[in-house]
Amino acid sequence: MTALLDEVRTHGFARLRPEESLARLRLPAPLLADFAASWQRLETDAFMADGGRYRRRRLANFLALPGRPDHVRGLHRPHFQAVVHNTLNGGVDRWFAPVEDATIAHPACQGLLALGREVADNLHPDTPWFVEMHQFRIEAAAGTPGLPTPEGVHHDGVDVVLIAMLARRNLRGGETRVTDPEGAELARFTLDGLLDLAVMDDRRVMHGVTPVEPADPALPSSRDVLVLTWRKA
Repeated sequence: MTALLDEVRTHGFARLRPEESLARLRLPAPLLADFAASWQRLETDAFMADGGRYRRRRLANFLALPGRPDHVRGLHRPHFQAVVHNTLNGGVDRWFAPVEDATIAHPACQGLLALGREVADNLHPDTPWFVEMHQFRIEAAAGTPGLPTPEGVHHDGVDVVLIAMLARRNLRGGETRVTDPEGAELARFTLDGLLDLAVMDDRRVMHGVTPVEPADPALPSSRDVLVLTWRKA
């Protein structure tokens, strides 16, 4: 964990490969498969200003207080981003289906919340946090690419972002780009494999993901990720 924290402090972001994440969470493969299966039950995002129907998602929120390691789930509420942070879908309340209770209680989810919280607390000690959890599935078809970040490279308007890969199925593309606030590219990599993840200091860096398309046009194609964010409450 020290190396991860040092990377984030030095560069504004860090990446944990699947073997590193799995070693930290210490979860057996069948249990992780059960967690990943919850992405099969997401609902279509009906708030895409580009008219796209390529994204499915669920949403939850939590409060995390100094001195308490837990994340207390809050009443279900809409997701809101200012237009300055999301030029496509910002400026409106977006209501998404809630994350299932069993998904939040799962040891993988709890482990990832704890990991991101440790980074957030290290960067900003003694801070109460408003935390959001987003389950995303991006679907692609022949001639109809999926857009993981249709708003482009962006800040989320929070303090810390954790992005964890759950599954890539029959995909090409989907490169994560990390830039400085002026747009100069700092890193480019493809999250690939269960719990390949990146952690970012959202105030210092921006991020985006390139479009995805099917590797085999005749087969279903999707990209499943978990996004957790911490914002000062």
